[in-house]
Amino acid sequence: MAMLMPKRKHLFTPYGSSAFYDEMFDSHGNVRFPYGEVFHRFSNMGIEELNKRNRLMQSHMVTQGITFTLNSDNLGDTSLERTIPFDMIPRIITSDEWALLERGLKQRVHALNAFIWDVYHEQNILKDDIIPRKMIITNPYFRPEMIGLDIPNRAYIPMSGIDIIRSETGEFYVLEDNLRTPSGLSYVYKNRSLMTNLFPELFFDYQVRDIDQGLNALLSGLRSLAPNAKPDPLVVLLTPGIHNSAYYDHTFLAQEMGIELVEGRDMTVIDQKVYLKSMQGLRQVDVIYSRIDDDFLDPLVFNPNSLLGVPGLMHAYRAGNVALANAPGTGVADDKAVYAFVPDMIRYYLNEEPILKNVPTYILSRPHEKEYVLTHLSQMVVKERSLSGGYGMLIGPSASDQELKTFAAKIKENPERYIAQPTIKLSCSPSLTDSQASPRHIDLRAFVFMGEETHVIPGGLTRVALKQGSLVVNSSQGGGTKDTWVI
Repeated sequence: MAMLMPKRKHLFTPYGSSAFYDEMFDSHGNVRFPYGEVFHRFSNMGIEELNKRNRLMQSHMVTQGITFTLNSDNLGDTSLERTIPFDMIPRIITSDEWALLERGLKQRVHALNAFIWDVYHEQNILKDDIIPRKMIITNPYFRPEMIGLDIPNRAYIPMSGIDIIRSETGEFYVLEDNLRTPSGLSYVYKNRSLMTNLFPELFFDYQVRDIDQGLNALLSGLRSLAPNAKPDPLVVLLTPGIHNSAYYDHTFLAQEMGIELVEGRDMTVIDQKVYLKSMQGLRQVDVIYSRIDDDFLDPLVFNPNSLLGVPGLMHAYRAGNVALANAPGTGVADDKAVYAFVPDMIRYYLNEEPILKNVPTYILSRPHEKEYVLTHLSQMVVKERSLSGGYGMLIGPSASDQELKTFAAKIKENPERYIAQPTIKLSCSPSLTDSQASPRHIDLRAFVFMGEETHVIPGGLTRVALKQGSLVVNSSQGGGTKDTWVI
């Protein structure tokens, strides 16, 4: 069902159509269900009123310290910290669409968790040649220290961030699995807070699904990991510190869940038990929600130069005296080459067909796939397997001849370091730019929590590529966010 656009000039008048799937408008320029009321309200709101609300929003974000740290290279100057660009036009997902996504996300995370357990125990999926053994054993995120270690509830990934895109046909695809230290959860809640304050009448007209239970589900999952099922465990969030790009994320989550925000220097290990140094003396830590990379967790086991972790932490972990979430070594499952095998994992461990599709992926260590990609490089997105945040990428259609030549040489020299995918036409959504609405590419980071039950936050984080024509939505690359409404 579609609503015809009025002919008078308004916020969306110069919007136009494109070759991409648009979340709000169909190919004829009509407003899709269920965007009718959003379109009506924003169309009838004057530019002055929109600018007024935008200034109010920016003031709230500055006051509350809602920031993200960018590399100076991305800004072209020496400034590092800024507020997250927030777009006031919400992204809407229907209840039927969300039901499909929710089922597919739970299925995917269950299979990924089963895979991680298998890799560090029986390795049946490798013995059965479903996934090449070399791809796992040589993976930089494979941790031999985790082999044979039984962890609480076999829950390797209590928190996952799964990136979803919509193609030009309107179909959803999984683009990436983030299982180590997925970020952005705090912005889901701050976006919702901003929208309910800026547009309360619109928000409540839509009967948007509530997200408040999400953090309770995350905390419940963390508490369930406590050794010996301790009834009142001490849970802490381990942060690298104030200079980390996602530090706001860390502080928000710790505050909202009512757990201690700590750095490595705040803890010590005595007799294979981890203790928090406090004004009340030493308190035994039961669960650590870690937001630092494996390499820096314990200088006695991993990087000896690390000042971020806790010496002896892994010994306490292997002794079963403390739980870590997400577990060390989970990165072996969010490797960009291993991603290509997730549909096979679902069939292998769950005996089910995948509900959500992968983007077709070329494994460049395979000679025939490498040669195909090299001859079609201008049509491909090439990613370095071990990098995230939009780094180490080539987007073929927008690359210069020199960039294509340089990346081709990299692939030929180390093909096993890269994967390639055909360029997917990410869907667009209207975003406010210069006091008018313009199409910008978006994706969706869905957050899945594993505990006694598996919980998916309704909606998740819609990320926006603010630069016209850009397909890179990552905050680390200057992207913004929208509130995501599941109705």
